[in-house]
Amino acid sequence: MTRLRPSQISTSPASRGQATNGSSLKTPYSVEEKPIGSARHVRIVGIGAGASGINMIRTLRKTLTNFELVIYEKNDGVGGTWHENQYPGCRCDVPSHNYQFSWRPNLEWSNFHAPAEEIKSYLCQICDDENMWDTIKTRHQVTGAWWDEARGLWDLNVKDLATGSEFHDDANFIVDASGILNNWKWPAVKDIQAFRGNLIHTANWPKGFDCSGKRVAVIGNGATGVQIVPAIQPGAKKLYHIFRTPTWVVPPRLMSMKLMGSPAWEILKGIEMDANEDFSAPQIEKFKADPDLYNTFVKAVEKDINGAFPVVLNGSPVQAFAQQKVVQYMTAMLGGDEKLCKALIPTFPLGTRRMTPAPGYLECLRTGNVEVITGQIARFVPEGIQLESGEIILLDVIICATGFDNSFCPRFPIVGRNGNVQDRMKFETPKSYMSCALPGVPNYFTFLGPNAPIGHGSVFTLSEHIARYIASIIRKCQTEGIRAIAPSEAAVNDYSEHINTFMPRTAWGSSGRSWFKGGKEDGPVTALHPGSRIHFFHMLEHFRGEDWDYTYEQASQNRFAYLGNGFSTKELDPTFDSTWYLDDAACKL
Repeated sequence: MTRLRPSQISTSPASRGQATNGSSLKTPYSVEEKPIGSARHVRIVGIGAGASGINMIRTLRKTLTNFELVIYEKNDGVGGTWHENQYPGCRCDVPSHNYQFSWRPNLEWSNFHAPAEEIKSYLCQICDDENMWDTIKTRHQVTGAWWDEARGLWDLNVKDLATGSEFHDDANFIVDASGILNNWKWPAVKDIQAFRGNLIHTANWPKGFDCSGKRVAVIGNGATGVQIVPAIQPGAKKLYHIFRTPTWVVPPRLMSMKLMGSPAWEILKGIEMDANEDFSAPQIEKFKADPDLYNTFVKAVEKDINGAFPVVLNGSPVQAFAQQKVVQYMTAMLGGDEKLCKALIPTFPLGTRRMTPAPGYLECLRTGNVEVITGQIARFVPEGIQLESGEIILLDVIICATGFDNSFCPRFPIVGRNGNVQDRMKFETPKSYMSCALPGVPNYFTFLGPNAPIGHGSVFTLSEHIARYIASIIRKCQTEGIRAIAPSEAAVNDYSEHINTFMPRTAWGSSGRSWFKGGKEDGPVTALHPGSRIHFFHMLEHFRGEDWDYTYEQASQNRFAYLGNGFSTKELDPTFDSTWYLDDAACKL
């Protein structure tokens, strides 16, 4: 742990952030006339009002006192991913009742895997019921942030997208909940603007657009591509599905639970769903009337999700068994077609790419109006796509299911003690502290930063754990006289070393093109946590103060100045039971 004295911070990039502890410069210490537990006022700026940002509002309200909060959201509504992605067939591939906040159960999900519009409505309803709209400024985009060491504040530029005007704001803390799956990208293809038909990215689907009767190409077979293909195939005149790399398409989750012998299967057998996995009206009423049934159902499915980690451990019996079953499933769904099986079934280990359930996807590839193309695209031409073979595919619509920029490089300048984070992220492997903070970037926290548990189940419950962790750090700063806090370079390097040494144990680190590795065939895994979902939760249970650099509010930089005048806020608060410790069960052990 290093204590940083503002007056001793060097302006040179090489030494910025290092402490100088010359005793001759030490400011005399004086007792602060306030009780221990006093929380100084802080201003917090949040970026993004998706699931993580919405949950953060509630967590900060529950955890902190004496603070103000504003959330800047670039879209015209809340929901993040579920506001932006409205393409045909869009839905969550995590079971609905586990893709929700633990503090806000929805008993009326219509389907085992909720459609996008329903998830968006769920998030909007929370903002209504929790009175969050005054905190969220939609159509406002943060365009730059600069750390001011002397003031211990962030200076921010914010653009009002409705008017085009920019203004300045400042904050003691920034909480970046913008995520990594929101900066969509076009495929790296020549002459992409040459096409004269409808060019669409799935994350920017034109409202009301219909592919019926058209010649359509869908580029990409990731989580989005495998949803949109079966959704538009029945109405398309001709559908060309173009991709470079095979992908693991796993059986629907209910089937997987049965095949893998999941304990959840016994409970799910008694849940009323039709062939499309829609819950029956009587089943929804049972959930409402019987909280024990509902909780047993939710916890059983959650336990199944939490138990998926052994599947990605290279050489494990679980992986071998699961891979065998997935190959059998894919072969059956493709009707044993030798050409399709060769194009679709990977030779790399199960889990190297994101494992995706895609009901109807494999089956529809065998229909008469679908053609699978695995050759490289040479360029776009006015009338469609030219393949490297020279063949031109005539098209009316090109749909790019080509994902997002997951480089972790911020979309705007974030200038900390060591310069612009963008510069570092562009030339170095992205590194963070437990996916939540960056070295040399004080009072800046992220949701789902480098090596976050993106592929570890519901982001809703993940965001709850991360939010509590971040809020506890901010409260520590408020009540312990800490002006600025950032993880040390040494701690981040050690954490990164552990990740890089661990990942070869997993399919995530195996050869095979994946966004887990920044779209590379080989390379460091930057998008996943080195362990299970429970491992991540356990890691965040306790704050490791020894891993952080501190600058204190008091000029003397005495770490115990927060002890104050000898009194406690607990004894001075007439509403607080100042003999609480007599009721603490832990004290009686």
